[in-house]
Amino acid sequence: MIVMKKALGRRTVLKGLGAVIGLPLLDAMTPAFAQSTVAGGSPVRLAWFYVPNGIDMRHWTPAGDGPLGELPEILAPLTPHKRDILVLSNLTANWGRPLLDGAGDHGRALAAYMTGMYVHKTAGADLKLGVSADQVAAKAIGHLTRLPSLEVGLEETRQAGNCDNRYSCAYAYNVSWKTETQPLPPISDPRHLFERLFGSDVAESPEAYARRLSMRRSILDQVMAATARLQADLDAADRRKMDEYLTSVREIEQQVQRTEREGMIIDPGIDKPFGVPLEFTDYFQLMTDMMVIAFKADITRVSTIMMGREGSVRAYPEIGVADGHHPLTHHQGNQQMLDKVRQINALHTTLFAGFLEKMKQTREGDGTLLDQSLIVYGSGLSDGNSHLHDQLPTVLAGRGGGFVSSGRHVIYQRETPIANLFATMVERVGARPEHIGDSTGRLASLSLS
Repeated sequence: MIVMKKALGRRTVLKGLGAVIGLPLLDAMTPAFAQSTVAGGSPVRLAWFYVPNGIDMRHWTPAGDGPLGELPEILAPLTPHKRDILVLSNLTANWGRPLLDGAGDHGRALAAYMTGMYVHKTAGADLKLGVSADQVAAKAIGHLTRLPSLEVGLEETRQAGNCDNRYSCAYAYNVSWKTETQPLPPISDPRHLFERLFGSDVAESPEAYARRLSMRRSILDQVMAATARLQADLDAADRRKMDEYLTSVREIEQQVQRTEREGMIIDPGIDKPFGVPLEFTDYFQLMTDMMVIAFKADITRVSTIMMGREGSVRAYPEIGVADGHHPLTHHQGNQQMLDKVRQINALHTTLFAGFLEKMKQTREGDGTLLDQSLIVYGSGLSDGNSHLHDQLPTVLAGRGGGFVSSGRHVIYQRETPIANLFATMVERVGARPEHIGDSTGRLASLSLS
């Protein structure tokens, strides 16, 4: 193939005032990169959405295997994306089951979820896990992007020194583990996430941040001249992508600043002192909007997001649920409590559906950003009342660059390790681990071919 125009490097960036703005995937970049890509030239992205405290499985599991029909109540918000998802049943996190330790079911559920491993035979022993699946992928392809991986959380990460039980702190607040003893705490402050992606990696005090804000109107102001020069060499399609991308970056920056300026830097009762929008819906959308841009700009190809820590007691007054999530899951069959749990579960899938819609609206190559992704939505618990670690609620969204045949419910043999799914995902981006935790092989039936 003869390329008749100069190709832009995949790491082309716009710089100004210490900020580095990655660019979206432009057609002009396609000849310039080939590693960790699939047919069509676009890289595959991996993401994990972790939901705490389990799911009301009676309103989750579709009837029968095969093509998805009418979705149960909790999955119903995903109906517009039915052709873009797989519902996977009977996957198990075996190492989340009870052992003689001090972490508890919730801590084990999260710790074992992506590591597929949990070794803690006595309460006094040091924790020992495996490397989580996202970090297996990051080790293989992280050098291709500015950030090897991105860890996001919607609840404050506590340090072990501030907790009564250091095992619970380490386990229940971290889904990503770089080594068997080193968790990667998620970023829960929208301002810090924005600066991690688009500005300084250094976490500043509110006073230092205010001083820096006073010295600039926007981090984009100094890159507009460079943008104009760059756009002069782009075709109409790429100019449109650039305009849409820079507009979305600016909107997020303004959203963060507006949240702080309008006095919404409050403690909403979720162990977060400041920087979080008042309503969980706004919080989720702000953080996931930045995740979409991180994937679009190829800042990273691997991300995790915790929609809450395990054992989260978050209330959801915006949907009329004033009780804490975790206490509600111990319903003992109380119908009013079950109804509230179902409301929370449905809110979470509604928000996830909104994220998928934004991924689908983002064009990339001959398809969409969702087409080029493999995104897990699930929990390390099924029934939160009984603390069950098998038959886990699991959705796989996206096609991984044509790898997945979506729109189906796949029922596996009982006790199939969920680590088999994660091993299959990381292999798709070029990682070749012998195993991930207790994985026993690759997960069949993701593709019909």
